[in-house]
Amino acid sequence: MIYTGGTAIATRNPRGIMPLYSFQCSDCQAEFETLVRSSDTPTCPQCGSAKLERTIGSLAPAGKSAGLISAGRAQAAREGHFSNYSKSELKGLRK
Repeated sequence: MIYTGGTAIATRNPRGIMPLYSFQCSDCQAEFETLVRSSDTPTCPQCGSAKLERTIGSLAPAGKSAGLISAGRAQAAREGHFSNYSKSELKGLRK
């Protein structure tokens, strides 16, 4: 799905490329980017709000290695951004 102006448009993704979405928080106006599956609901890394406006920023390359993903998540965690982790991963980080 692509969201444009609040309208969802169905699209096909034959290459399995995961889109990198840009978000703007409606509550605190923070802007950020994250990889998001269609079943996930991201939250603002600044205030935790789920009231977000979403646009496609760019496409992430297909087939990223586990090492690159791990390094990217570690960097995001050091910077205080946890929005790219799944809910189960976040539970382990917050202990």
